[in-house]
Amino acid sequence: MNLTIKNINKENFLQYGQLISTKDIKSESINSNTTKSFYDLVDIEVLGENNQCRVNVFKAKKRIFPLEINMLENHPLSSQAFIPLQNTSFIVVVAPISNTPNLKLLEAFIVSAEEGINFKPKVWHFPLIALEDSNFLTIDKKDSENNLEIYKFQNNDNIFLNYE
Repeated sequence: MNLTIKNINKENFLQYGQLISTKDIKSESINSNTTKSFYDLVDIEVLGENNQCRVNVFKAKKRIFPLEINMLENHPLSSQAFIPLQNTSFIVVVAPISNTPNLKLLEAFIVSAEEGINFKPKVWHFPLIALEDSNFLTIDKKDSENNLEIYKFQNNDNIFLNYE
């Protein structure tokens, strides 16, 4: 099975989380009109006893295509945000929240440069798919214990992602 990559927007990604973007968002001028601030772009969710979040930098390597999608993961106790620190696009592969992922509902989205995403807790997703070597700011639960579930595909569930 081959996945088709869709252009992401706030509406088609809503069941999985939030598109982090300043497009069509009202800004406020601050610091003597030297800065435009776009407030409250994402809902960071941290569940469980320790409800602190952490800010990380992931150094991602460029993925080679076709890319085999052979597993998915989710974070049951927190959202997880990915914000590129360079002017680069990236791809996310997701499946709706469920006990085990429904591979027939798998979707792929390209996230435009200068945008990011925030997965809701429990959303199934493939690890970060960078289109070039790049750094990403990530935000998730500080106490990561019990905050990772992995689903490995069966042998006959071959899914490939192509990108040119």
